[in-house]
Amino acid sequence: MSVQSIERAFAVLRALATGPFGVTELAEQIDLPKSTVARLLAALEAEGVVTQVEQGGEYRLGQGLLDIAGATEPGRNLIATVRPWLLSLSEELGEAAGLSIVRDRHVYYLDHAVPETDVMVRDWTSETLPLQSVPSGMAIMAGWPEADLDEVFHLPLEATTAYTLVDPKEVRDRISAIRSLGYAWGYEEGVDGINSVAVAISDGDGLPIAGLHVHGPAYRFPDPDRTHDIGLQLVEAAAGITEQLSD
Repeated sequence: MSVQSIERAFAVLRALATGPFGVTELAEQIDLPKSTVARLLAALEAEGVVTQVEQGGEYRLGQGLLDIAGATEPGRNLIATVRPWLLSLSEELGEAAGLSIVRDRHVYYLDHAVPETDVMVRDWTSETLPLQSVPSGMAIMAGWPEADLDEVFHLPLEATTAYTLVDPKEVRDRISAIRSLGYAWGYEEGVDGINSVAVAISDGDGLPIAGLHVHGPAYRFPDPDRTHDIGLQLVEAAAGITEQLSD
């Protein structure tokens, strides 16, 4: 492979790190011919470092690249550490589990694990939602000092469904409840038809660094009699992850 090909491959990977793109959009993003980008994507997909969301659709970074990233710092890379927990939660609860971080007043989804069920939910990896619209964002904010919350509420809050909280006082009240419970539930607040529960993953100093969540179709998730138990299950998982990251 030529140096130019390597440089172009890295241009593709850097672009995909900011979100999923189709071939045409990606070609425009990195200023290369569409045919060149298509060939690069095919080669990268064959190695598992990029993956196509669906046939003929957008591309995003693949698990092969994430595995390489995780191997560079064993036991400390966030995605590599959390991945087994996502798979376990997804299998035990029968719904999708995910990992996210905060990026520019939004939740950015880093990873996703989903069980084989009759009704599947979409993969949100590399996509974003407003911070206060989803439980993972709320759970992370619950660990922030008031000054950081003030920064979030300084600008108008964005709504994505009719149920999204946009009143700062209502969001603060929700955060107060989350601080008492240790976990957050959201009912169609971020995405229509999807309910979610989340907790914050903390570093060794107790500061939130990421969100751990499980979500599923509103008609089946959650079992109303298990909301507290599911929340505590995620709290326990987050504690285990924090312990691993601190080792």
